[in-house]
Amino acid sequence: MSTTDLDLRNRHALFSALEGEVFDLLIIGAGITGSGVARDAAMRGLRVALIDAGDIGAGTSSRSSKLIHGGSRYMAQGDLTVVRQAANERKVLRRIAPHLSLTNPLVIPARSKVQVQGIKAFIWSYEKLGKVEKAERHEVWTKKRLQQEEPLVRADFAGAVVFPEYLTDDARLTLGNARSAFGAGAVVVTHAAAREIIREGSRVAGAVVESTLPAEERVARVRARIVVNAAGPWVDAVRLMEDSGAGKRLQLTKGIHVVMSRDRVPIKRSVIMYAPDGRGLFVVPRGGHVYFGTTDTFYPRAEYWPEITREDIDYLLNTAMAYLNVAPFTDGDIVALWSGLRPLLGEEGKKPSEISRRDEIMEGPGGLLSVAGGKLTSYRAMAEQIVDRCENLLNRAHVHAATAEEPLPGGDFSESFEALCSRIERCGLSSEEAGRAALLYGSEALAIFAQGKGPAAEVRHAVLAEGALTLEDYWVRRSARARFEEDGGLAGLESAADPMGTLLGWTDAEKERQVRSCREIRADEMRHILPRG
Repeated sequence: MSTTDLDLRNRHALFSALEGEVFDLLIIGAGITGSGVARDAAMRGLRVALIDAGDIGAGTSSRSSKLIHGGSRYMAQGDLTVVRQAANERKVLRRIAPHLSLTNPLVIPARSKVQVQGIKAFIWSYEKLGKVEKAERHEVWTKKRLQQEEPLVRADFAGAVVFPEYLTDDARLTLGNARSAFGAGAVVVTHAAAREIIREGSRVAGAVVESTLPAEERVARVRARIVVNAAGPWVDAVRLMEDSGAGKRLQLTKGIHVVMSRDRVPIKRSVIMYAPDGRGLFVVPRGGHVYFGTTDTFYPRAEYWPEITREDIDYLLNTAMAYLNVAPFTDGDIVALWSGLRPLLGEEGKKPSEISRRDEIMEGPGGLLSVAGGKLTSYRAMAEQIVDRCENLLNRAHVHAATAEEPLPGGDFSESFEALCSRIERCGLSSEEAGRAALLYGSEALAIFAQGKGPAAEVRHAVLAEGALTLEDYWVRRSARARFEEDGGLAGLESAADPMGTLLGWTDAEKERQVRSCREIRADEMRHILPRG
């Protein structure tokens, strides 16, 4: 059993642990920011409690384009600090989680030779600024080379610039940080919402935390010297718990993605495409599928499942049709959809795509530290800055945390990703299954699938080592079957619910409710899609 094996089944013990001491940090929100802060703080020896109203990474942190950007796109906005930080953090992630930072060449088609040279100059400047290693630098393709390498791209492009981005699984990256925090001593409790801020005099001193699992009535008064609000789209709602007069700071924007079979769109690399409004979109290959993303539109409220509209879908697919030489897309081509919200700092008068992804730490009148903005790529550096500030507030001497050196769970292998896939195949998996397993689990896949194959083996690991407490936790975030399996993985829900129900003590009625809940999520996401056939 690993020290990072996160088993959250004993809810009585978990809520007792929340009440059992005064923590240095109580972190509200187990997205990538909160989980990153918990890992850094726990590795420095601080006593940490990490809670979330839902699952680890259930909000924004499992809804991104699943790319670790080097930061080139932020040069156009003048965010040079973000560019440098993103370029460095990509290198760090390759070191601590090689399975979650797979080289993913990005092709930028150009309409003319002049445009090719302009893109080349832009990328060259980025590479110099970000100190990009020689092996990771761009190359230029002629029109002939573009057609040879990516024949699906329309022939009216004059060439392309190609440079490496990294493909990740955002939910798994977030989970890895939460598990690493637990391994370093943090108390982690999911499906547990902060309902009220506790005060000692005028100072914030903790929170009242309540279970959100159906039919479970558990409440804990969690005391902490510092409370960090990392609630993503719900940051403003938590700020209001501290100060009823707190003004709105977040501007939420929505992004959606469309998934298809790679047989339908047989590209080898990611391709960037520009919509009529000038926004850059992607089509990204992942295993046997590709996905198109992302939209960027203002959204009025924080919601767990933001609405996916027909307009969103058509915006992506119409842009793709202008770049790819394929038969017109139909609803029958769509395997899955997902949507998510970006919790950005509001900037008056700017379009959604123009708003900076910079992060900001806000301190409330009672000392609540609220974190807004930021991006997936730079989560670790952002966490480091937050914990540095917490050390100062605690009058504690600075301690270095080796977050840039210590591998995340599954990241402790030095062989190539391809060699790891070959070893996983020997467990009886197909080549495609082994590639999927290596991306999701890294080196842990060897032990998981040595005990069996399919959902049963994955469910066991999800519950006993990854903190899964609902079928949705497994189906959407632990296994990604909801996104990257034919028909959204609906056919396997019952076979996953059976072993999960045994491990979690579900009645037959509860198993049926869990399956029904997942089917309802899928139906709501696909409600604007015409049935196949």
